[in-house]
Amino acid sequence: MQEALSELEQKFERFRARSGWVLAPIVFLGLLFAPLSEAPPPKPAPPSVETKSEAKSEAKSEAKSESKPEAKAEAPARKGMTPAAHRLAAIVGLVVVLWITEIIPMSVTALLGACLCVIFNVASAKAVFMPFANPLMFLFIGSFIIAQAIMHHGLDRRLAFGVLSLPLVGSSPSRLLFAFGAVTATISAFISNTATTAMMYAIGLGILRFLYDKDRPGSEKLSPRYATGMMLMTSFAASVGGLATPIGTPPNVIGLKFIRDQLHVEFPFFKWCVIGVPAVLALFLFIFVVLNWFCSSGVKRLEGSQELIRAERAKLGPWTAGQISTAFCFLLTAGLWIAPGVMALIYGEDDSAYKQFTNLMPEGVAALLGAVLLFFLPDGKGGRAMSWAEATKIDWGVVLLYGGGFALGELSFQTGLAEHLGVTLTGWLPGGGSGLWLLVAASLIAVITSEFTSNTASANMVVPVVIAIARASGGDALEAALVATIAASLGFMMPVSTPCNAIVYGSGYVPLSRMIRYGILVDIFGAVLVVFLIKGVIPLL
Repeated sequence: MQEALSELEQKFERFRARSGWVLAPIVFLGLLFAPLSEAPPPKPAPPSVETKSEAKSEAKSEAKSESKPEAKAEAPARKGMTPAAHRLAAIVGLVVVLWITEIIPMSVTALLGACLCVIFNVASAKAVFMPFANPLMFLFIGSFIIAQAIMHHGLDRRLAFGVLSLPLVGSSPSRLLFAFGAVTATISAFISNTATTAMMYAIGLGILRFLYDKDRPGSEKLSPRYATGMMLMTSFAASVGGLATPIGTPPNVIGLKFIRDQLHVEFPFFKWCVIGVPAVLALFLFIFVVLNWFCSSGVKRLEGSQELIRAERAKLGPWTAGQISTAFCFLLTAGLWIAPGVMALIYGEDDSAYKQFTNLMPEGVAALLGAVLLFFLPDGKGGRAMSWAEATKIDWGVVLLYGGGFALGELSFQTGLAEHLGVTLTGWLPGGGSGLWLLVAASLIAVITSEFTSNTASANMVVPVVIAIARASGGDALEAALVATIAASLGFMMPVSTPCNAIVYGSGYVPLSRMIRYGILVDIFGAVLVVFLIKGVIPLL
């Protein structure tokens, strides 16, 4: 599928690629040979009126104690970056530039960063490559294989046409747009956003070609803006739908990895859904309202649309053995993911059965179990529901990208680099970088970063720094990390922001100006929503 970019965007892409060859070595060498710096102390919060008198008395007593040599010896000294953190900063700078400019594949950049960490003695090879074997890596490998089986056997198309052909949808342009987006978001919760967009893009194009066919009665009354709305709904709903589950989009897994390792907080499948599903519902409804308002069809009824969708559904024929086998494996895996949350609600998290089940059946094991079962069940054609040749078609590059991002994130905490950046950035934020200001900053930084680089790279770059800022300022690190994780999946303004946007932009139905205008509305709403959602939901969990 070709990605059609305007002449201006093609120039920008060429500039971006060429600049990487220059900026990457400059940033790397500049940071590597820069003098070690000290982190400024965090900006203190202004004393309240009630504590001013106490502060004065404490200051007097401290002044007296400081006159003693013993007190001076006990005063903590400010510390700058360690040599290992300094070298890691240079490597991270290089990786970030390469991720943004993409002069080499992002997965290769992640591997390069890991290798450089060993070569420059940031840590041992065992420590650097340990994150590549993190259980979350196997969660995604298993999920990718199940998703590949769903697409291979056509379960995604069966779901899409099954919902679109419902009598409730009818021939209403608004209901068709809503149902089309709802199906896209639902599929995207379990299959990659890009794959979902590619599949629904083909279905959407087929619907639009029929609706705008000159031989169809009433086609001349249909506004061209409706086609723009249908295409943007494909991209936006796919990007938003991935927030519903931990496996829906890469930033979710990346953020949960840092939350688990650095904050020692577990977010099982069901617990994440308590946050993700409301976020998807609110964002999707907002997207629908925006697109339905600004991309109105101009007609009240789409003649013949239901007949087309039912005809496409009829072509799928009856359920095959491969589809039944795949559906069974998917439902089994989903059940194992949701079971701990149900047990926690019924028996509580202190129940011994709950603890034993979560220890014996973590999400990664459940995903691998469902994936492996596909190799045993039949496809109805003399083979199995999944073959190894088909399984190898999953995006292994993304798996390697996760591993490299995890490694850099882990090392940034182990060497003290994240803490140094956190203390430094804290002094730049209002209120000392704590409270609501921290969440707002985390959300905005993640959204803006996602507009210029991939959501995966954005999460890898932003989440560790946000955690460090929260720790340095005394803010709530869990809330900040969750805000950055979710906000990293927001980026709707430009064709280069996400592959989903690039795919639908290639249809020719989406003018760049409309993508920017509607995309920035979703970005702003999403950035604000995430902050208030986390503030409201976390106390309940």
